[in-house]
Amino acid sequence: MTRPGPLWRPSPERVEESNLTSFRRFLRERGYDVAGGYGALWQWSVDHQELFWAAAWEHCGVLGEPGSVVVDGLERLPGCRYFPEARLNFAENLLRRRDDGPAIIFRNESGMGRTVSWSELYREANRVSKALRRLGVGPGDHVAAVLPNVPEGLAFLLGAASVGAVVSTASPDFGVDGVLSRLGQLDPVVLLAADGYMYGGKPFSIMEKVSNIRERLTSIRRTVVLPYLDSAPGLEGLEDGVTWEGFLGSGPAEDEIQFARLPFDHPLYVLFSSGTTGVPKCVVHGAGGVLLQHLKEHQLHCDIRQGDRVFYFTTLGWMMWNWLATAL
Repeated sequence: MTRPGPLWRPSPERVEESNLTSFRRFLRERGYDVAGGYGALWQWSVDHQELFWAAAWEHCGVLGEPGSVVVDGLERLPGCRYFPEARLNFAENLLRRRDDGPAIIFRNESGMGRTVSWSELYREANRVSKALRRLGVGPGDHVAAVLPNVPEGLAFLLGAASVGAVVSTASPDFGVDGVLSRLGQLDPVVLLAADGYMYGGKPFSIMEKVSNIRERLTSIRRTVVLPYLDSAPGLEGLEDGVTWEGFLGSGPAEDEIQFARLPFDHPLYVLFSSGTTGVPKCVVHGAGGVLLQHLKEHQLHCDIRQGDRVFYFTTLGWMMWNWLATAL
């Protein structure tokens, strides 16, 4: 049987212009000449983790203070800590652009869509940040969203991360028990939910579902409803309910976001196992680990660079949405 060949092979010019080749040059300039192909570079990254991750931090342009220690206790697993002295903010790294170029190009299945510029995304994240601070939300507090994959989800994530809040998300097609089996373990203080979603060309309202979820999440201080199907969704049954604009408020958001620089392993996300073997298990992801790992994947593995467009078809119930967010 003939073994099939590769479907595609990059040209020598493509290889020479790639981020991975740029990273190799970066290493050579610092005295680390890793000879051989990709396998040799991978092996070097495993054998010299302190050197590799310090280089990845610098080459990928992470904003923050790395500290003087890259990894402490590498011989311990579990137990070792990466960048134990570092301070950074995940949202600050994703919101460094402020121009009018496209940050998000959104389309839903009915064809409705809009483009959100970098400056617009920054302003919206700033409004979220201020709204959360007004509610007293700060580092370590949990916030949650039940949304379709819409731009407001990214603004909510970035605003929450700017104050050090921990974000968890679910898809609006989840049932009440499916949402509660996840979010009910976290005691979230803010719940953002769309009024519904589209599927197969049909609208599905989830307002009754949101009301049921809110009744059983006693930790919630504010329930925010994003108009998606209806421009003025009814908030009956939601005593603490406000619309997205009502939550954000009408005040200006032209000043700078106050990014809280926190430890490298400060929680950013709580994701969940699938729930096929019982209640979904909480999996906590630290801000620094998520940021550095995603930058490494995006830049070195996927060769993504400024100006590229990245698409992944996913709901907010899958970790690929979190991966996609870092493409900003």
